[in-house]
Amino acid sequence: MTNYKTVFFTLGILLIILGISMLIPIIAQFFYDELDSSFLGASIITIIFGTLFFLSNLDHDKKLNLQQAFLLTALSWLSIAIFSSLPFIFSGNSFNITNAFFESMSGITTTGSTIIPDLETIPKGILLWRAILQWLGGIGIIVMAITLMPIMNVGGMQLFKISSNDSSEKILPKSKEIALRLIYIYLILTVFCASSYKILGMNIFDSLTHAMTTIATGGFSNYNESIGFFNSVSIEISAMVFIILGSLPFIVYIKFLNGNKKVFFNDTQIKTFIKIILLSIFILTIYLVFDKSNSFNFRAILFNVISILTGTGYVNAQFDSWGGFPVILFLLLMFIGGCAGSTTCGVKIFRIQILFSFISNQLKKIIYPKGIFILKYDQNPVDNNFISSVISFIYLYLLIFFIITALLSLTGLDFVTSISGAATSISNVGPGLGSVIGPNGNFSSLPDISKWILTLGMILGRLELFAILVLFLPSFWRN
Repeated sequence: MTNYKTVFFTLGILLIILGISMLIPIIAQFFYDELDSSFLGASIITIIFGTLFFLSNLDHDKKLNLQQAFLLTALSWLSIAIFSSLPFIFSGNSFNITNAFFESMSGITTTGSTIIPDLETIPKGILLWRAILQWLGGIGIIVMAITLMPIMNVGGMQLFKISSNDSSEKILPKSKEIALRLIYIYLILTVFCASSYKILGMNIFDSLTHAMTTIATGGFSNYNESIGFFNSVSIEISAMVFIILGSLPFIVYIKFLNGNKKVFFNDTQIKTFIKIILLSIFILTIYLVFDKSNSFNFRAILFNVISILTGTGYVNAQFDSWGGFPVILFLLLMFIGGCAGSTTCGVKIFRIQILFSFISNQLKKIIYPKGIFILKYDQNPVDNNFISSVISFIYLYLLIFFIITALLSLTGLDFVTSISGAATSISNVGPGLGSVIGPNGNFSSLPDISKWILTLGMILGRLELFAILVLFLPSFWRN
């Protein structure tokens, strides 16, 4: 029988880190005279469970095979979401179990959807905890995408193996070294972002919380109007810069520090990412100038294109009132997402690139039946297994999107709320469309069953679908 001690040992460490993180909001409670036992109680419970997992599995073999990698990925995100909901439940702010778990999952998956109807009345400790959750979720997905998912061959992520000699037994030693460097880079970016916000007019609390949710491309804000509350061009420019920095493959930062000074200009994902941003801004600008001139606001176009494409979910305008075409465009951007190995979600840029290359090759084969066309990515040939992995991921992504949309419709939600809710959950974006869950709306009025469906969509999207679905295959559990 497979030994799962390494899985639960690692899970114990993660829960201890989570429990210690719960002590940080107590500082905010102290300064804002909001002291209660919610975070201390939640911290004690989480640390106790984490310590039990840690101590009972000290004799683990320090190896992680493929089966265990999948199990650890799913269990870590699920257990962290469960324990992260405790501060909400204990806070006395009318969080029932459904709402607490929804907010927690939305935070740790960096989705940014919220069930809180009036953020301005929420205690500072809870607001800080929401930001911490997204910050932890951001670094968590970066480390997982760069160290675990390439080994797990999830949806074409094998393309991003650090070394061609990587094997599942070598995951842990290599991941420790890489994870430390990633955390260092992530922390530095957060500090720079917070400093920028403070200089540009935010108070210390807002600059810290918004910096954490900006770098994580999570989008949780302390205000109902999101980043638009500050009504500051300079703050929005700073936000866009750091959102883009959080949306780039973090492996390029390591390459840059190792001496590859041109990596940001040569990386094929980054170049396509920037092109999609510029093209979307151009198309939307042309549309609003000629068709909706009264809605034209270049500042709002620029900000919301970047925010929605990266899955951040900050808003500074009611973009769902711009007309039918912008709504469709934003739905498309939700699906695309940012670069692999970043804090963003969605289908990811590299899969879109592979899909277009595949379609292009198929068209060439029709025109030149005897021709030989080799599909390449970043000048390197890719095999059929890799192409199949990418296409199956995109197919499954769309299939699950339609299933979630249908399920939400069955719970009584209107079409716009159902389709945008499904898109925003599986793409981990945050706001949906329409009057209920639109840019300045929230998810509080949705039925509990709808919230559980959306929560499922969040974790499926965050963990690249296969990392969860493979656990339901009987063959997975066989040796």
